[in-house]
Amino acid sequence: MMNAKLIDGSLVSSIVRNEVREDVNSWTAAGNRPPFLEVIQVGADPASTVYIGAKTRACHDVGIQTHTTHLQDTISAKELKALIRGMNENPEIDGILVQLPLPAHLSALDVIESIDYRKDVDGFHPMNVGRLAIDQPTFRSCTPAGIFELLRYYSLPVKGKHAVVVGASNIVGSPTAIMFSRENSTGKATTTICHKYTKDLTAYTITADILVVAAGSPELIRGEMVKEGVVIIDVGMTRVADETSEKGYKLVGDVHFESVEKKASWITPVPGGVGPMTVAMLMKNTLLAAKKSIYPEE
Repeated sequence: MMNAKLIDGSLVSSIVRNEVREDVNSWTAAGNRPPFLEVIQVGADPASTVYIGAKTRACHDVGIQTHTTHLQDTISAKELKALIRGMNENPEIDGILVQLPLPAHLSALDVIESIDYRKDVDGFHPMNVGRLAIDQPTFRSCTPAGIFELLRYYSLPVKGKHAVVVGASNIVGSPTAIMFSRENSTGKATTTICHKYTKDLTAYTITADILVVAAGSPELIRGEMVKEGVVIIDVGMTRVADETSEKGYKLVGDVHFESVEKKASWITPVPGGVGPMTVAMLMKNTLLAAKKSIYPEE
């Protein structure tokens, strides 16, 4: 039995943000305008408002300018896409982010496709996902990019390992699996992706050298489902009732921390693991968009 070491996302995100801040300062000192991120919020979902607040504070921290466009949840797809087209054509806007989820009458994929892929700092546009799949330079989805930044910082080997990803979303699970299997600098793992239709989940998780859990199912993975020495990356975060807490709830991940950490070699905490990395990598993508370093101007 071992006691897992913590993978500190708060620490690593602060390092990434410091690097971005220094790079932004050098960029502006050379006579360039600061990077600019435009955020679009449709409706007033409380969780979305919290996330946008965190992104706004991060922008201010690293020297990126930002603005949030607040829209009524009754806006039509045609109106929203027309607004985005105007932002695409605005040379003062480097990155465009549409905060998800969207109201039910709007298709997230349809809206994301309307963003100029060269300004898609979330890394969700099919052009960027496709380039990711064939191992070409692109905006990488922020949460998967943050996961690999954590693995890199802690020198946790990936090449030749068996990586199991639980969750197949377009935002986290699928791009993470692609990066494990395809990305030359950090990947080349044997990769398995599991989802809600997977039969006998334990048969797969018990074989993982690296286990990424992004299923949105609180404490889905328990100690008996993993092997000794596994590296655990817990992407989940759910509020569950807790009468002992002043807030009346606590945040838990998709991994049952107490039972799994006795067997894992490394594990991310919730909160303070993957979450801070997502915002840090968004800052990095926005700077890359401003510098036109991925998609140079023709």
